[in-house]
Amino acid sequence: MLNEISPHIFDSTYYHGHEMGDEDFLLCYSENQVLLKQSGDDFEIPRKRDFNENIEKPVYLFSINSIRCFGLVELPFNQGSFEFHDIFILRNLKNKELAWIGSVGHQLMTWHNCNRYCGRCGSKTELKKDERAAICPNCNLMIFPKISPAVIVAITCNNRILLAKGKNYKGDFYALIAGYVDVGESIEETVVREVKEEVGLDIWNLKYYKSQPWPFSGSLMLGFTAEADDTQKIVIDEKEIREAGWFERGNLPAHASEVSISGNLIAAFEKEIF
Repeated sequence: MLNEISPHIFDSTYYHGHEMGDEDFLLCYSENQVLLKQSGDDFEIPRKRDFNENIEKPVYLFSINSIRCFGLVELPFNQGSFEFHDIFILRNLKNKELAWIGSVGHQLMTWHNCNRYCGRCGSKTELKKDERAAICPNCNLMIFPKISPAVIVAITCNNRILLAKGKNYKGDFYALIAGYVDVGESIEETVVREVKEEVGLDIWNLKYYKSQPWPFSGSLMLGFTAEADDTQKIVIDEKEIREAGWFERGNLPAHASEVSISGNLIAAFEKEIF
């Protein structure tokens, strides 16, 4: 999965006021695009040495293999031979540790850029020095990065699995039923509700599988398996789902890759792990 980068070491410890070195990575975003440089048939994240101009007020994010990573609030004037690409290109980079830091960097810089001003009194915020948070110097409101819990579930019946195409998917592939946890809801209640809302099925034998941080949506994905009777009528929520159906093991359609927990769960089903 995207976050599984061992033996590389990702360290999210926050340090305020770190100075940049030539080898440090600079993560630069423009809405849902990331600045990358070509490297053979793949892409890399630029480093400090790749820019001639001074970098104004970079934000320390984290480190990878002890190399520091900074986010740029303002776009560099001279982007050289680099180009902006849709953020989802990171899912397919061969260099998995760069794909991971590019994804997490986007999540953190999105949080940073959306919280430059206090949501309570409107004053300009400042970054705290002792932890990753923004603070309002006027009313002392503290704003931490938001992580949204979400569920995803592989629903099976004997040797068949339920797959669906979401209306908001960027690619033409099948994946699993997923959704965000609502206020006052347990994780288990969310799974039952989302399945009923999106495909109209009742499920049972709900079991936890594993989790995955998913920076593209600022989510923590909690994966489950469950069972259902495939004679139940599938009733899709047309606002969320384009199509859904049962597919047999060994004859699955194009589906999410194992970079995501959706693809990982589907692969586990195909291998008869559950």
